[in-house]
Amino acid sequence: METLIKRHNRDMMTSFDPTLMHPWLVRSAVRYPDKAAVICGRQTLTYAQLDRQSDRLAAHLRHTGLARGDRVVIFLDNSVETVIGLYAILKAAGVFVILNSGLKPSKLAFILTNSDARFLITSPQKTSLLSQAFKEVTQPPVLIFTSLSESTQNRFPDSLDFQSLVSEDIPASCASPPPRIIDQDLAALIYTSGSTGQPKGVMSTHQNMISAARSIIQYIRNQPEDILLDVLPLSFDYGLYQVLMSVMFGGTVVLEKSFLYFHQVLQKIAEQKITGFPIVPTIVAMLLNMHDLKQYDFSTLRYITNTGAALPVEHIRRFRALFPDVAVISMFGLTECKRVGYLPPEQIDIRPASVGKAMPNCETRIIDEQGNPVPPGQPGELIIRGSNVMAGYWKDPQLTDRVFRTDPQTGRRWLYSGDIFKEDAEGYLYFLGRKDDMIKTRGERVSPKEIENILSQMPQVAEVAVIGVPDPILGQVPKAFIVSAGSPEITPQQVLQYAARNMENFMVPKEIICLESLPKTPNGKIDKKKLKE
Repeated sequence: METLIKRHNRDMMTSFDPTLMHPWLVRSAVRYPDKAAVICGRQTLTYAQLDRQSDRLAAHLRHTGLARGDRVVIFLDNSVETVIGLYAILKAAGVFVILNSGLKPSKLAFILTNSDARFLITSPQKTSLLSQAFKEVTQPPVLIFTSLSESTQNRFPDSLDFQSLVSEDIPASCASPPPRIIDQDLAALIYTSGSTGQPKGVMSTHQNMISAARSIIQYIRNQPEDILLDVLPLSFDYGLYQVLMSVMFGGTVVLEKSFLYFHQVLQKIAEQKITGFPIVPTIVAMLLNMHDLKQYDFSTLRYITNTGAALPVEHIRRFRALFPDVAVISMFGLTECKRVGYLPPEQIDIRPASVGKAMPNCETRIIDEQGNPVPPGQPGELIIRGSNVMAGYWKDPQLTDRVFRTDPQTGRRWLYSGDIFKEDAEGYLYFLGRKDDMIKTRGERVSPKEIENILSQMPQVAEVAVIGVPDPILGQVPKAFIVSAGSPEITPQQVLQYAARNMENFMVPKEIICLESLPKTPNGKIDKKKLKE
């Protein structure tokens, strides 16, 4: 069987197909067999090991009944098993679905049912949660546990052992070649929050993922020498793509389960000689709130990236002052197309509020409610087209039709993002807020992001979030939630006085709420839905 795998890998290299995700792993395994592909805790997986173990798991999945296009759910923390699993699923012509490990039983049940999952890769620590979820699932998937004890086997008698599957070859007589697939086939379902309260599955094809990853690698200028620190969940596309991109360019990714143990995370930068660090605004706020940053060695760090939510301008300035030699690459994206734009690092000090221009192989426009392009400086909805744009929402053609529209004159299909932007005279993009989050007060449209940027300039403010709340006279008014940077804690009166001095009257928040912390999503973004509740 091992000989068959080696022969198959040589064949893959001879007919290397760059339009599919998994051949890039085979390519890197041939080029860098003994190089660390993934490091997680005390575990290190070389490219050769990742390739071989994912080959074995893929063979077992096919032998156990996985067919082309079948969905396999991975329900784990960030781990080497997650990475082995996703590449095995791709090699078996399946579709991977990575879920946040903190998911509750009812939501897990919904996704298992909605995706028609054939297999579920998870840990034995999830057995009680699985028992609850399976009460709501008509056809539970085949379970694959990362380790299988006798008690777990008794509880789920048909379950399989992950370690056995990645360690043992199936007999050559039972081995079957994977079915042929093309770049239009689905590679992943990425579940994101939906307007109905239930998650919606974003359908990402091989073409979508390859297109996005290649463009990002191009503008970040990644090289095989890069070592990425990934503290974001792999269920979050921002975290996931660190692995996918690293495998494509032959780098190393260091996985952390979260960024809650921040001291340990920062120590990893020096220990592992990290060159790239993808972050979200919460991480920058934590960094800037530390008083002993000088004890950490960041000399190997070449760049940080940010997406998901725009960094406050003041935080960018303070970070640049602390780390002038670290490139800051501000970006914007949404799960439906992974990434849209990026700001070249040499522009960060010139226009820190911008998220740049459209990335390679992607096109954007800003339009008004009638679909007409808006002039520079005017707000409008961002629309996007490119190979990175999703195929649609899983089992939801109505929602898909709502976000896609075709230009009748050109036949071009555009994704309507629901995000409000403006563009300057040189074509640089500025995020103003979600279409539903824009505050309409006193006849004016107010951007929560603009208010947040101004309030973030107060030295006593660590984090700030602004929402619109109903007002019987003005329609809506801004309401701000503040987290103090230290002691003594900031007061609402101080914030209001600062706002009155630095904002137009209609932008000044009507109410200031001081909190110890802001609610966060599992991806580390501020959860404004909870603030509104």
